[in-house]
Amino acid sequence: MLDRLLVLLCLSSALAQQLCTPGAPDGYKVRLSINTALGDQAYVWNENEMFLFRATLAFAMRTHFGGEQYDVSNILVCNVTPRVSFWFVVTSPHDATRPVDGAAVEEAVRKSRHRINSAFLLTDKTLEFININPTLASPLAPDTPPWLIVFGVVMGAVGAGIVVLLVSSLVQKNRRRKKKSGRQADGGEEAPVKTAENGGASDGVYNTSFDDWSVTQM
Repeated sequence: MLDRLLVLLCLSSALAQQLCTPGAPDGYKVRLSINTALGDQAYVWNENEMFLFRATLAFAMRTHFGGEQYDVSNILVCNVTPRVSFWFVVTSPHDATRPVDGAAVEEAVRKSRHRINSAFLLTDKTLEFININPTLASPLAPDTPPWLIVFGVVMGAVGAGIVVLLVSSLVQKNRRRKKKSGRQADGGEEAPVKTAENGGASDGVYNTSFDDWSVTQM
């Protein structure tokens, strides 16, 4: 039993060396800048961190394909360098000798890029998937459509104009009424009378104050 297990491990290692090579058609290079990103709080990249990477990538593949049961064993890693860069290839869960198409791997990485970055406390700039561009966040759609905002602004301006016209017309009417009432008040002190001049009648103004003066003289 132990001999069979050793044989399987050797075969899997040989298979990984054949499928995962730098520049493989369906392989991708990863480069991490842990010291640049974290400074004094940087962690050491070791086998545990590599296992975590393979697990997160298997999670990304499962998320992308839905029912496919990808595992850590489907993530082959090779050409690891001390400055933390390596190549990886994803194999099919149904046939370990067949690599998954690179386009599908790209889509899976894009969909779960934020989760992968968060697992290592890195960003798109410090955890680079060479030749896999990060998916830009979709622009936030405003809750209110732009045309409705423009319509509201136009209607508000029209309503303000109508209010200004109504107020100005009311102010002018009040001014006219005040002027008219003032003229009527001034006209109440003097009454028009007819006087005879040279045998003809002519209109004049009769001042009531003379009546009081004549009565006083009498």
